Amino acid sequence: MTSQLASSAVRLARLRALMKSSSELKAYIIPTADAHQSEYISSYDSKRAFISGFTGSAGTVIVTPDEALLWTDGRYYLQASTQLDSNWQLMKESLPTTLSRDKWLVKNLPPKSNVGANPMLLSNAEWEPLQTALHKAGHTLIPVETDLIDTVWNEDEIERPKQPSNSIFPLPLKFSGKSISEKLNDIREKMVEKNASILIITALDSVAYLLNLRGSDIPYNPVFYSYVIVTRQPDQIHFVTRPELFDQSVEAHFDQEGIKEQLKIHPYTDILNVVQEIVTTYLTAKSESDEDTIVWVSHGSSRAIHLAAKVISSKTDLVTDITPIDAMKAVKNDVETQGMINSHVRDGAALAQFFSWLEDELVNKGNKSISEISAADALEKFRSQLPLYVGLSFNTISSSGPNGAVIHYDPEPETNRILSVDDLYLCDSGAQFWDGTTDVTRTMHFGQPTKDQIEAFTLVLKGQIALGTSVFPTRIKGNVLDTLARRYLWQKGMNYAHGTGHGIGYFLNVHEGPMGISWREMPDDPGLVSNMFLSNEPGYYENGEYGIRIEDIIRIVTLVPPGDINTDTPLPRGLRGNFAGQGALGFETITMSPIQRKMIDINMLTDEEIQYIDNYHSMVLKKVSPVLDSLQWGSAKSWLAENTKPLRG
Repeated sequence: MTSQLASSAVRLARLRALMKSSSELKAYIIPTADAHQSEYISSYDSKRAFISGFTGSAGTVIVTPDEALLWTDGRYYLQASTQLDSNWQLMKESLPTTLSRDKWLVKNLPPKSNVGANPMLLSNAEWEPLQTALHKAGHTLIPVETDLIDTVWNEDEIERPKQPSNSIFPLPLKFSGKSISEKLNDIREKMVEKNASILIITALDSVAYLLNLRGSDIPYNPVFYSYVIVTRQPDQIHFVTRPELFDQSVEAHFDQEGIKEQLKIHPYTDILNVVQEIVTTYLTAKSESDEDTIVWVSHGSSRAIHLAAKVISSKTDLVTDITPIDAMKAVKNDVETQGMINSHVRDGAALAQFFSWLEDELVNKGNKSISEISAADALEKFRSQLPLYVGLSFNTISSSGPNGAVIHYDPEPETNRILSVDDLYLCDSGAQFWDGTTDVTRTMHFGQPTKDQIEAFTLVLKGQIALGTSVFPTRIKGNVLDTLARRYLWQKGMNYAHGTGHGIGYFLNVHEGPMGISWREMPDDPGLVSNMFLSNEPGYYENGEYGIRIEDIIRIVTLVPPGDINTDTPLPRGLRGNFAGQGALGFETITMSPIQRKMIDINMLTDEEIQYIDNYHSMVLKKVSPVLDSLQWGSAKSWLAENTKPLRG
């Protein structure tokens, strides 16, 4: 611990010296971000983790001459409290007593202070309100184009990881289900609606989706560092990338997809110049016209990209709505939909094999050497034997006993616990397949759970069933549904400090917007529609003792279409209408893994809830058994049959 304290102090001292020499900065902001505002980033871009020591996926650091603070959400309170040393103050977001970052700065900065941030790392949506708040208080937000953390890192005794430069490869049409040309036609129709001449695409998963390409520059996320700029007239696609990273297969892919003539390649590091040049070209072409050049660039893109797009501000208008790609990739096409269903069935086979093996080792053989890490490795090994497997979709959260209370626990050698029949085991895992992305959590006890654990588990399960069986109008916002999953916990004064559901990509990022199910407002949520896929994952966490989470991926399905209905026709699920013509939607679960029966107090369930679980287990057995047969995993098939018996059986 002493060396960690010293390391943090030395790095902070170096940063503060640079702040003093750089515009006399009184505060410097370090977000968890790369130049594409990715949720998950490469180790090369882990600047916040480098300076603070906190390795969670979400958090923002502010350093002043006298203080160092980290803001993070409820998923990471426990992790941050153990990873931050005494030089740091943890700011627990969402608590009513915690000041937001802008309010803290306004309250604590001396008069007329300069606050610095890298404009490539902060989105415009973050920059503008912060700039306004600081300006009103007499302070100035200054763009620092040469990141101060880069300088500190280059001087540090620990060598900085190399910037990823992995190969790019095509996603064939048999998996994508829609050609690049078709996607571009849809995009340009949306551009016409917005009267936009230029569309700038900065999110890595959006670039990969549009071009039907995949990569591996960020662990577990099949994306690659690139930008795309689409123009209406002339029809051009500017691919700002590193062409040395793709071979003839990618060039042939562009030719087969019918976009080779439109495509123009630019060096990745030239992105700001490329944006300015394209906008300027449009302005020059319209020099004798009164029309403005309208550039569509999402407010979630970096402040630097926004500034480059407004190269001549008086002649450039911006549309800052989310890009049309966000909504397109959230609604899976027929090929993607079937792929998601199929990949989750195969994934269920690997989970059955894993839990069968784990139960046999812990219970029947009394193995006392299986750790959180070795269990995660075993699960990965089983998944790797599945057809169309590519890799994990995130680092497996394999957590035993008190580690389960750390919501996004990442097992490390220092925290690695041996699995025991005396502890709850929470396993949150997922995989990337050519035909889908999976994410599933199961909480199990291989001995005798306590009455308290069974009650908490059953309350979580009741909330999950309530959400999974809900019926709702088309285009309702996801956050409207959040309380359904929390209802039974709230009745006991219990809760969980994370969202209930996130979108999930198709052989893309495991967390995908713009919709979600959360108590937080999601302003970009376009409203829920059929063939969106989300997670359903309520939980409960007893600090220092255990964690419980049950997570399925659920598909939105149409129960009654919009429009007039024939009242003589029986409607599903006891419906009497379709929300006055708006259309009725519901969910179907595509995750195929049993809920551990010994963790359920059936006396707390209604007959309908019991029937729901029995029907689900019957479906899991029916769909997963043939895959187990094909893989010759006989012991897993026996385990699956035992664990999908009726609750009252």
